[in-house]
Amino acid sequence: MMRIKFLLSTLVLFTLSTEIYAQRRAKVEDNEESYQSFTSVGITTNTNSGILGGAVFRQSSALSSKLFGKNQYRYLAVELVNVKHPKELAQQDFATGARLVIGKRNYLFVLRPEYGRELTLFNRHEDEGISISAILAAGPSIGLEKPYMIQYQSADGTVTEPFDPQKHMTSTSTTGIVGAGSFFQGFGQTKIVPGVHVKTAMSFELSAFRDNVTGVEIGFIAEAFSRKVNIMAFAENRSFYTSGYLTLYFGSKKR
Repeated sequence: MMRIKFLLSTLVLFTLSTEIYAQRRAKVEDNEESYQSFTSVGITTNTNSGILGGAVFRQSSALSSKLFGKNQYRYLAVELVNVKHPKELAQQDFATGARLVIGKRNYLFVLRPEYGRELTLFNRHEDEGISISAILAAGPSIGLEKPYMIQYQSADGTVTEPFDPQKHMTSTSTTGIVGAGSFFQGFGQTKIVPGVHVKTAMSFELSAFRDNVTGVEIGFIAEAFSRKVNIMAFAENRSFYTSGYLTLYFGSKKR
């Protein structure tokens, strides 16, 4: 008889504790931050660029279905970045102050429209904590191969024209180059080099003031173009690039 009473008491306590846990869990889930869309802009740097690598616009929209029990979002983004060659080295003329990258043939700017998924791994509770998401996205890469303009001293005076290694430089010295041309010159001679890319990333929302968010996205990009992009003379140019990147973004959420 005592054993039956003990079992009944244990069963009642277990039922009550389970119900209390379920209520607490539901309350926690109700307090978790949820939103319908998130729009942000950011600045990015990567291992194939300088300190300022480019700019990013991104938007996440909530999907009705979940993945592995986690909230998932449709991820859309557009990036415009500058890709440099590892052999690029800018030199400065101390007499004129002009900067020149010896042997540079072209700039490579890449426009990257992206489509993918964002999965919330850890969500913040109300305005506390850090929200962490995983991102997988892919899309086309539109390479813009813009000529690198230089100032060249010829018999007719100083002219600004695209750098030509056969005319302006040997493997050991420059011939008649007095400086770099304006960055804004040469856009009319830009060539388009198509490609594709895929990226994986982790997004960390570091702070939230009402619906305004500041965060960091850290990831890896693999990118392939239809041909080698001629960035540098007398160096190996590639059609396939990989890079790690970091983006600091600012945006707002719509609940």
